[in-house]
Amino acid sequence: MSRTERSKLHRRRDRGSQDWELIYSVLDAGFVAHVGFCVANQTFVIPTMYGRHGRTLYLHGSVASRLLRELERGIQICVTVTLIDGLVLSRSAFDHSMNYRSVVAFGQAQKIEDPQQKLDSLRLISEHLIAGRWSEVRPPSVKELNATTVLRFSIDEASSKIRSGPPQDEESDREFPVWAGVLPLALSSLAPIPDDHLCEEVIIPAYVLQYEARLRGVAPIAKDDA
Repeated sequence: MSRTERSKLHRRRDRGSQDWELIYSVLDAGFVAHVGFCVANQTFVIPTMYGRHGRTLYLHGSVASRLLRELERGIQICVTVTLIDGLVLSRSAFDHSMNYRSVVAFGQAQKIEDPQQKLDSLRLISEHLIAGRWSEVRPPSVKELNATTVLRFSIDEASSKIRSGPPQDEESDREFPVWAGVLPLALSSLAPIPDDHLCEEVIIPAYVLQYEARLRGVAPIAKDDA
């Protein structure tokens, strides 16, 4: 991986890494990326879904999207993904923190023009969100594909940062009479809510009933990490 000043960790370097496997693990666990870019001296940060294949992220949206119209020009962009694992409650207000996993990636995006590559990229995004769904639903029509822009974001450089563990109170604060520790947080799926217009013979698919496994990382999506 190339490394410049923009991906160099300046604070708490002990929590940072440029190991690809660690970066992939965060990207694969996330759902939403925040894409930052600058146009005419105005900075924008837009949330979007994504999918990953190797060192490439795929983004999509309406052809009318300002985000995609600007990104397809090949401007430099920054993509971040953050997962919150817990609130770290210290004995002092200053030392409160969060347990988290995050990735910051830099590079450029390229518009995908080939219809088959476009379709494959949309399938990859769908499979990232809920594996198994794409093969059961109606595929996009030509009209729908024409109304959708798909971008290929090649990661030039990236870094991950992780904080885990208990509070790091000053020794002098440890006798302060207040509860301290970690309040774990996790994204969880609830009971599925069926649409009012379902056909009678349709049942809830296994990938919906077992979605909690995806959230817990028990059923990771197979990817080519070359």
